[in-house]
Amino acid sequence: MRRLLVIGAIVVVAAAVGVVIAIAATGGGGSDSTTSGGGATVSVRKVGGGSVLVDSQGRTLYHSDQEAGGMVLCTGACLSFWQPLTATGTPKAQSLQGKLALVKRPDGGRQVTYNGKLLYSFKLDSPGQLKGDDFKDAFDGQKFQWHVVRPVGASAPAPTKPTPTPTYSIPGY
Repeated sequence: MRRLLVIGAIVVVAAAVGVVIAIAATGGGGSDSTTSGGGATVSVRKVGGGSVLVDSQGRTLYHSDQEAGGMVLCTGACLSFWQPLTATGTPKAQSLQGKLALVKRPDGGRQVTYNGKLLYSFKLDSPGQLKGDDFKDAFDGQKFQWHVVRPVGASAPAPTKPTPTPTYSIPGY
């Protein structure tokens, strides 16, 4: 009987350590992206051949077609991939035309918007990447389509033409 108690205690301790490691690996358990000092900073950078909005860590910012007029739909499981840009103070713009504002999230946080579009970073991106552009997903029955946020007056880079695959013909075959 005592042996079972010891084994049970080891399992509980191992599970607790696993949870702590998982929380630490995901950035402390929080899903929001904020900057120190309270006011999130948004700036413009060249990423993928075009100008895009980025957060203070250089991560590309996105918006969802389905969220309009400050209506927050990305909650729950959606936050495991899309991190809202939040702020406790006034958001700051660096070399950016357009309006930054804040909307209240269902969890009580304040999310940054750009010209009315709620701003998110994509967890699969590293700074300087834009893997989430034109990404489609669904969470809790809500479908989303995500797009990179470009500054006022910027256009998407021209699509590159695919390199044609060479074809070979061998005489006699």
